[in-house]
Amino acid sequence: MSEAPDKNPLPEQLDVLIIGAGISGVGAACHLQQQCPDKRFALVEAQTSFGGTWLTHNYPGVRSDSDLFTFGYRFKPWRGNPIASGDQILNYMKEVIDEHCLTAQIHYRHRVTSARWSSVDACWYVEILHTPQEGNPVIRHVRSQFLWMCQGYYSHAAGYTPQWSGMEDFAGRIVHPQQWPKDLDLTGQRVVVIGSGATAATLVPSLAGTCAHVTMLQRSPTWFATGRNANELADTLRALDIPHEWIHEIVRRKVLFDQAHIQRRCVQEPDAVAAELLTAVREALGPEHAHLVDVHFKPAYRPWQQRLAFVPDGDLFKAIRHGQASVQTGSIERFVPEGIRLSNGETVPADVIVTATGFNLNVLGDIDFQVDGKPLDFAGSVTWRGAMFTGLPNLLWVFGYFRASWTLRADLLGDFFCKLLKHMDQHKLRSVVPELRPEDQDMTLSPWVRPDNFNPGYLGRSMHQLPHQGDRAPWLHRQDYSIDKNDLPAAALDDGSLIFN
Repeated sequence: MSEAPDKNPLPEQLDVLIIGAGISGVGAACHLQQQCPDKRFALVEAQTSFGGTWLTHNYPGVRSDSDLFTFGYRFKPWRGNPIASGDQILNYMKEVIDEHCLTAQIHYRHRVTSARWSSVDACWYVEILHTPQEGNPVIRHVRSQFLWMCQGYYSHAAGYTPQWSGMEDFAGRIVHPQQWPKDLDLTGQRVVVIGSGATAATLVPSLAGTCAHVTMLQRSPTWFATGRNANELADTLRALDIPHEWIHEIVRRKVLFDQAHIQRRCVQEPDAVAAELLTAVREALGPEHAHLVDVHFKPAYRPWQQRLAFVPDGDLFKAIRHGQASVQTGSIERFVPEGIRLSNGETVPADVIVTATGFNLNVLGDIDFQVDGKPLDFAGSVTWRGAMFTGLPNLLWVFGYFRASWTLRADLLGDFFCKLLKHMDQHKLRSVVPELRPEDQDMTLSPWVRPDNFNPGYLGRSMHQLPHQGDRAPWLHRQDYSIDKNDLPAAALDDGSLIFN
């Protein structure tokens, strides 16, 4: 491959290489810049711009399913409504990049293909494929002491679509929201959206009124919560001309308090929470459609065993109430030329079928990792606080929360990683790797995320690729912000679970 001119060349020697310029990577750069200003760092991003999820997904109505007071960074006040559109989130991230002067540190169209750790040199040798807008692809090599993995958890190349019988017989078009076609005109079309999660609940009301009719076809119901896309406390404080930084922190704490309360109730009194959620859906649907609740909106699992989908301003239920959308619940037998045949013999007519059926898991960026010449067995490792892994030196993976905003954990890990770097500098240490202590050798191991705690399909399909967790600290991946917010800042670096050299 020939060398091409680069106006912003990637440094060949770094202290920290941040992989991914989505919400986690941009946040990581800010923490590193603020807390460890002497560190040489760069961000590499395979896509053409920043944003990650919010750049990849451009289907109609794409929006957050977390409130922006907690999904936003703790250091950057959010000034809008709690639930934000994809464009609003991208604009927010651009402001962060501009305010922290990060443009020169971000290298787009740079995809990491391999990373090789050398214990002798105490660093990572990273190979990166740069695909410039003009000119030929170029292989770049970077030597970095640390890797900060901020690439997320799913593949941006393609979403997950199950293979149903007869798909080739369908006379219309099949699309996945993750690859929404720019030329897709739904005017006058009958659309079926397969799925019942946050993506489907966003797409259906967004398409309603723009097509002839849209049907949400679900195998089983999802728990929905509904309410105004507003935060009364934030609106009150804004009216009082309180500084935005204060408002952001006050509202953030209130939201976290409310979320922790509802999660506790979902475990301690699930029947009461379920009744409240179903009552709210009945009210949103109105008396003429209240009979749909027990059939289409009453899941078999307890609330929050899977992510609770928020419907801002009840837009999904309004679309059903106005006759622009409907819901079908049942198993798909096969695709037929005119639509989808269900196992009960009924056919759901469709001109376009949208498979809002989830993600393909991406494990550590699908990078070819080697440690001292040996391929990495990531699934054979044990996690240290859900962020570092046995047998994997000088690497931290940002994996956010399922029941709370992803960014909450990204911020906590930013603090922890900077604390770790300062500790190593102070003691002139070059490498760190988790290692099971003698007292940990016989502990019970369990999956990366326990199915009884959280069980979405994309995890179930790919759990065999992920590390294990233990039965005691620091080998737990709790997925609980209320615990992590105290445990991570106080995490001991000298308890023998981290081996420094």
